[in-house]
Amino acid sequence: MNRITDDILYKVEKPARYIGGELNQIIKDKNEVDIRFAFCFPDVYEVGMAHLGSRILYHTINNREDTYCERAYAPWPDMEKEMRKNNIPLYTLETKDPLKDFDILGFTLQYEMSFTNILNMLNLGGVTVRASERGEEEPIVMAGGPCAYNPEPLSGIVDFFELGEGEEMMNDVLEVYKRYKGKGKKKEFLREISKIRGIYVPSLYDVTYNEDGTIKEFKPKYDDVPAQVQKRIIANYTDVEFPTDIIVPYTEIVHDRIVLEVFRGCTNGCRFCQAGMIYRPVREKGRETLLKQARELVKNTGYQEISLASLSTCDYSDINALVQDLMAEHAEKNVAVALPSIRVDAFSVDLLKEIQKVKKTGLTFAPEAGSQRMRDVINKGLTEERILEAARSAFEAGWSTLKLYFMVGLPYETVEDARGIGELSEKIVAQYFSVPKGTRNKGLRVTVSTSIFVPKPFTPFQWSPMERIPEVNEKISAVRSSIKSRAISYNYHEQKTSYMEAVFARGDRRLSEVLIKAYEKGAKFDGWSEYFSFDIWQEALKECNVDGDFYVYRSRSYDEILPWDFIDIGVDRDYIVKENEKAKTSDLTQNCRVGCTGCGINVNFKEGKCFEGAILN
Repeated sequence: MNRITDDILYKVEKPARYIGGELNQIIKDKNEVDIRFAFCFPDVYEVGMAHLGSRILYHTINNREDTYCERAYAPWPDMEKEMRKNNIPLYTLETKDPLKDFDILGFTLQYEMSFTNILNMLNLGGVTVRASERGEEEPIVMAGGPCAYNPEPLSGIVDFFELGEGEEMMNDVLEVYKRYKGKGKKKEFLREISKIRGIYVPSLYDVTYNEDGTIKEFKPKYDDVPAQVQKRIIANYTDVEFPTDIIVPYTEIVHDRIVLEVFRGCTNGCRFCQAGMIYRPVREKGRETLLKQARELVKNTGYQEISLASLSTCDYSDINALVQDLMAEHAEKNVAVALPSIRVDAFSVDLLKEIQKVKKTGLTFAPEAGSQRMRDVINKGLTEERILEAARSAFEAGWSTLKLYFMVGLPYETVEDARGIGELSEKIVAQYFSVPKGTRNKGLRVTVSTSIFVPKPFTPFQWSPMERIPEVNEKISAVRSSIKSRAISYNYHEQKTSYMEAVFARGDRRLSEVLIKAYEKGAKFDGWSEYFSFDIWQEALKECNVDGDFYVYRSRSYDEILPWDFIDIGVDRDYIVKENEKAKTSDLTQNCRVGCTGCGINVNFKEGKCFEGAILN
């Protein structure tokens, strides 16, 4: 056990990050299990503990009597300094054992700018960073999550990736691992699990390149290794286990509440959205199942807020009845229900009035683009009239705090389109003042935020270049100059961080050495502005003879082999191409709930209809 003393914890910010022992933490005898698994989140405790996928897999893996799953998080730099000074390796919260003592280390990839934290956690935990140099007795390193849909930049570090939903896939892997553990056959184990649907083992594939740097060929080294890796999904979603005894931290975390997952997938088809493509098909959880899970979660945690989670929660086919039932059951105990983000065209004032009976919260809309043309380009399917109508309804219902999310730098966007962001925000403010004083609440605050669009794999915009920094700056200036009202505050994203995000989002396996080089130069917590250093990344790219602009600012042709083309997400490539072509002419594609748009997921994954309407039992 590590020497974590009060003297050390006294010197660091938020010592509760490092002590474990929280309510509902799972305790097992480590000597009575066959497999020790460390679930590693490459960010600080408050962020990692709020991640729903981590909570689900912690529960799923620990349901196995033969396996003990523990947790590890990236220590904040003040704690890392003390750990290195006192020779304390990175440890798990449950047993305080160092990462090097575990059989498997599982990282979740939520954000490209957390990749250096993976390397730092391995190094701090006593584990060799490069997969090719990692010894037979060292842990196997795996990864999953949305960023795993382009696993290549981490191919030199991670032994294998899980693509898709992990509840069943993880168990399949652990069953194979039991047969190989302790036999000195890591390579044989990796080759065996490559046959499991959803598993990608980078070392079993060769990549060759053309003279222009594009990929010439990507192929498996052996005949029994699949040429394509098909993502994994959970079909019986209502029946899949969901943790109702989640860990309750001692310290406040990012989403410090019950998170109830109502469905997976999305039917909207927004062309910028990776999640909307990779998480298809839509699968809803039955209302009675959700009510039961909420009841148990409230009892087991003591939380006083239930957040309904999905990519677009108001699209849940029985959302009104679900919210009314939850309120009827829990409102007397002051347990609130929250909808984290409202899609404007699914906005229901009556629904939100019901919710705010217990707890009044701000409201968040995501129009994504300021002009009608751009909303059609990205297939948002949302008119200005509908946005203004929703805003007015919200103000009439008593809201005076509103957050608006937009993007700049979208493909086919002009400066005029960007100026529309500020103009739309001004029109929303005008809606507030059109509501009689006796009806509206005082103190209007509208926060407008713009992020810089980063093209992601498996979206219709995956072939598009990211917009260059001078053009982005011009658009940000256009937004800023078009905002006049004092009630509006404007926040915008850091361009250089977005550049590096784009490098890793669309990069290939040549970036593994860039990542290691940047880490060796001190890069970590790159998603945190106070620690991100663009100079370090520029040096690393130059020293590795890799051109970042090649990945960021270059248009791709449809016949180019992309680094992630070997992955089958179930959506036809031809469909994604067609959606990009429709974007060029601002042509809309209907919501899947209206009728099938022919993406192929229902055929390729043999699910029948993707969405079958309300599920009421």
